[in-house]
Amino acid sequence: MAFRNLLAAGALTMALATQAAAAPSECAPTQLCANPLPVKVVIVSLFEIGADEGDAAGEFQLWKTRRQLTQRIAFPQGYHDLYYNPQTQVLGMVTGVGTARSTAATMALGLDPRFDLTHAYWLVAGIAGIDPEDASIGSAAWARYVVDGDLAHEIDAREIPKDWKWGYFPRGAKGPNDTTAKLNPDGNVFQVNPALVGWAFRLTKDMALPDSPAIRTERMRYTGYPNAQRPPFVLQGEQLAAMTFWHGALLNGWANDWVKRWTGGKGEFVTSAMEDSGVFQAMTYLDHAGRADKDRVLVLRAGSNYTMPPPGVDAASYLLRENEGYAGLEAAVESLYQVGSKVVDEWLDHWDRYEAQPPR
Repeated sequence: MAFRNLLAAGALTMALATQAAAAPSECAPTQLCANPLPVKVVIVSLFEIGADEGDAAGEFQLWKTRRQLTQRIAFPQGYHDLYYNPQTQVLGMVTGVGTARSTAATMALGLDPRFDLTHAYWLVAGIAGIDPEDASIGSAAWARYVVDGDLAHEIDAREIPKDWKWGYFPRGAKGPNDTTAKLNPDGNVFQVNPALVGWAFRLTKDMALPDSPAIRTERMRYTGYPNAQRPPFVLQGEQLAAMTFWHGALLNGWANDWVKRWTGGKGEFVTSAMEDSGVFQAMTYLDHAGRADKDRVLVLRAGSNYTMPPPGVDAASYLLRENEGYAGLEAAVESLYQVGSKVVDEWLDHWDRYEAQPPR
């Protein structure tokens, strides 16, 4: 019996040694690897429409093809396999839509010992709804704060007191009109490294972004909203992450109030999406564990659609039409790539400067 146990132990030791000696791309997911892959930049996409190459581009396709992310790495603990460029050491991931998937995928990557993420920068680059009060479709916004829109109290709007603007309000408050309650920011609001955001914005703010007759026609419908009618541009503005795909002028007002409330009046709601509070929650825990650096994370969102309809159009009709195909999708994914690449190239071209210390 003892002899058999000894043989089993020896076999296990040999298997582990073989695994550890394997090339990183051949190491089994979640298992120890003697030489983890060095990663300089993680591109975090949230979805892809169809195939990763050769059809209509979602968030990931341009990064995969143009950045030559050709080395496929199995990632069964996540939504989508990973892709890597060994020369540039850029890693691309697709988390899947929604807070739950983005949290799980980010945590799974951060804890995977096949990768050395010690000095990696993370660029979350995704499409979003965009507030016509602030910007036009195709515009790209660097988030200074990521605010979660799901953790809340809610009463159906048909049952709320007459003096309430909305039936949705923060936990810890006595209603939407209670602006004095001390709220717990944990899990509700995340500040992106302000020095890094400022640096990225200065680097990209004067870029000319893709435009087209189609999105020009769409934005000209937003009479009375000068920022919505501008050609696409780069700006700074907050990201509201909520699992519900909401739409309309009333909820747009709620979103602005919600972001102001959670950021203490410092933030301005600009984009709506579904994943970024999950990514930041995972990054916070990974930072605590010494597996990644949350001060090396940027969030870039580009407007694929407006968060409310143009004047004279009801919210339901416009929402249902947009669900058939976002007016600004093509421009948004191109803007994400062009603006994001400006930052990625700067990191890679001057890695000797940015490996030890994030830019300011």
